[in-house]
Amino acid sequence: MITLVRSLHSSTFRRRFWREPELCAAFEMARRITAHYAKSFYFAASILPAERRWATYAVYGFCRYADNLIDAPRGRTPEELYAEVEALRQELLICYRTGESEHPVMRAFAPVAVMYGIDIRYALDLLKGVTMDMEYSRYQTFDELYVFCYRVASVVGLMMTSVLGYSDESAFEYAEKMGVAMQLTNILRDVQEDKAMGRIYLPRDEMQRFGVDENDILQERFSPELKAMMQFQVERAHHYYDEGDRGIKLLTKESRYAIAAASKIYRGILRKIEERGYNPFLGRVFVPPATKMKLLLQEVIRTKLWG
Repeated sequence: MITLVRSLHSSTFRRRFWREPELCAAFEMARRITAHYAKSFYFAASILPAERRWATYAVYGFCRYADNLIDAPRGRTPEELYAEVEALRQELLICYRTGESEHPVMRAFAPVAVMYGIDIRYALDLLKGVTMDMEYSRYQTFDELYVFCYRVASVVGLMMTSVLGYSDESAFEYAEKMGVAMQLTNILRDVQEDKAMGRIYLPRDEMQRFGVDENDILQERFSPELKAMMQFQVERAHHYYDEGDRGIKLLTKESRYAIAAASKIYRGILRKIEERGYNPFLGRVFVPPATKMKLLLQEVIRTKLWG
């Protein structure tokens, strides 16, 4: 590991880090995690340059592992779950100091975080975010929900921005907005699934303003009031995509198409919700693989021709 730590900033190491004998198994696991849990993102990242592609797998692998600690509680008590997150936080602090780890997920993330200068604040904020699902099952205002969206989604985009490369620091501001857009999309897609787990992410004050009762969601009553509120939330998500998309041109040219494609693929979920008349109780919507391929190819061609 001493040789590994000393090699982190060398150009030779950066060209092949995922093939290092002591790291290749960890990076392959990160790739498999990404392919399993983030099909749209994995699809969009599939033809990034190899160095950036494998680095994104490492970042996503860490994020998903952290998220699963709470989303898949495995019979653990809240105290035990908090202890797991705290153990990961301590490992994170050590990794940033040493550049290495024996943790199966951190083993790939640690060298990537050091090589690409990923701000530790983003990773620590993610850990704060994953525990919010143990602390909150309702949000009173959108401002409160925004904090959740930032911690569980925007920080992923902020970490990815360091990996993908950028020409201006303002790229991070747009990445934050893109993350919020994608998390809002998740929330709107998963209203039915979330309520089955006792969670309603739609802000209470907005539900009250639109005349939506909590029981309308719990009992799956698709009222005109709920339709109006869902439409409002979809339009809000579109606004955040519009904001986030403005930052794509600030990424390195070789990375732009992947984020542009991911944005359009995820935004396609909103289109599907619109096609269903904003009814969140008709099962989970998804973008077909053929449509994903079409969007990805369009972005590749557009980027190569026009930048």
